[in-house]
Amino acid sequence: MAKQDQLHRFLFEQHAVRGEMITVDETFHHILQNHDYPEAVKGLLGELLVATSLLTATLKFDGDITVQIQGDGPVKLAVINGNNLQQMRGVARVDGPVVAGSTLKQMIGNGFIVITITPKQGERYQGIVAIEGNSIEESIDAYFRQSEQLPTRLFIRVGELDGKGIAGGMLLQVLPAAENSSHEFFDHLVQLTATIKGKELSELDIKEVLHRLYHEEDVTLYDPQSVEFRCTCSRERCEASLITLSNEDVMEILHKDGKIDMECEFCGTHYVFIESDIEGLNNERNQQLH
Repeated sequence: MAKQDQLHRFLFEQHAVRGEMITVDETFHHILQNHDYPEAVKGLLGELLVATSLLTATLKFDGDITVQIQGDGPVKLAVINGNNLQQMRGVARVDGPVVAGSTLKQMIGNGFIVITITPKQGERYQGIVAIEGNSIEESIDAYFRQSEQLPTRLFIRVGELDGKGIAGGMLLQVLPAAENSSHEFFDHLVQLTATIKGKELSELDIKEVLHRLYHEEDVTLYDPQSVEFRCTCSRERCEASLITLSNEDVMEILHKDGKIDMECEFCGTHYVFIESDIEGLNNERNQQLH
């Protein structure tokens, strides 16, 4: 039986450093299953999924977070969308050959990472992250360093185990108002945490992982939070987008194909509209105009 995807939070109370550990193997599988991505693109989406989940857990808000990579290489877009409930979905758009073993730079070309945070209450925030090094991990670590926020490090592990993709990671962050000694201890923790392997994250219990890494430290572990694949598409959303089109455009598509088939690029669900459905939408559009 597959291990349930979970986010675990923990704290080094004596040193004012917090941590997170995430496993998203099943969520990763759901994101990939409706697509035929090249292997390198699968790995990229896995890295992005782990990073987004870990970043979401650092935010104290109700709402959504979207982390997307845009570039001029064969991978035009890779995006993961999640929320404070750790409900995640993602997709990539590939326009050109991506050979096995391609680096981040070879896939994206000249590009950047956009982090968009949309709380249910309050202002929307967007940050632009330059792509540095050859991984999402390096780019986001550089972003934290340059933005002069709390010392933060991500550790992302994506690979394969028994023929199936695995994805997980860890995050360390110094708490606000921590003493200088915490910053020194943080560097020590970074060296320990960097030894973690993807297989260990996928197979071992959280307590065993923490013991292996930090057996000399006093660590407080909190209750886990479930992580899952969840798509927000719906027939109602498709109807709302159709209503924004002119009646002429809608009828042209309908008469050409005999139906309008809208497929969600995240989960692959099809929403089919026939002529009687469109007539109902036209009546709704007319009511809105009057």
